[in-house]
Amino acid sequence: MTTPGGELPASATENGAAVVRVLSYNIRSMRDDNAALARVIRACEPDLVLIQEAPRFFRWRKAAARLAAATDLVILGGGATAAGPMLLCSLRATVERTEDVLLPLTPGLHRRGFATAVVRIGGARIGVLSAHLSLQEAERYGQAGALLDKLAAMGVDHAVAGGDLNERPGGRAFARIAGTLRDCWEVAPWGGEFTSTPGDPHQRIDAVFVTAGIEVLACGVPLSLTRRDDLLAATDHLPVLATLRVPTR
Repeated sequence: MTTPGGELPASATENGAAVVRVLSYNIRSMRDDNAALARVIRACEPDLVLIQEAPRFFRWRKAAARLAAATDLVILGGGATAAGPMLLCSLRATVERTEDVLLPLTPGLHRRGFATAVVRIGGARIGVLSAHLSLQEAERYGQAGALLDKLAAMGVDHAVAGGDLNERPGGRAFARIAGTLRDCWEVAPWGGEFTSTPGDPHQRIDAVFVTAGIEVLACGVPLSLTRRDDLLAATDHLPVLATLRVPTR
């Protein structure tokens, strides 16, 4: 499903609020076309990038640094130290603090974690969290609760969380998050809805959520900003771009 593209507001500070672009993207450990991946990210002109499946193994820091350099962004945190989630930011962001969180390990399942930060952009103070939830339903539901608990513990009025939920809207974990936070696609759909798979988009398992005080201007797969061949080559998910107006007080 797609909705009209339209013109997205540029990042700015206006009338007591900061307009911020947030991109959530599962990059499959950079195992695909990294030049295409960088072009997709640059085309979205994000202020914050919530990465899932960042490189986690041999020379992972060098791979992450290459991606940051290719996209004119800065690494905030995450990667192997958060079991895959990572945060990037533009030079608009002033970093207050970062924290990588490892979630409890269920024997036989992949370790999960969160990459988190508190940043200031254009006068707005924003909590940020990138997540990649479990493939196992019961564990995924528990991780959704941990995500909400972590955001609540950040001590900020305004926060954004995003990631690969491994679940469609209506699933228990998705609904648990959407019951407390606002699902940006539902508030202001723009571009494409479905994020998996790039060659046959048929399900929305990636999403961006915000706290109540943030105004959602637009959210969806940035089809009008990116080249289809780059989206197909970059990774096995489509990105989600949210444009937000965050109060500065």
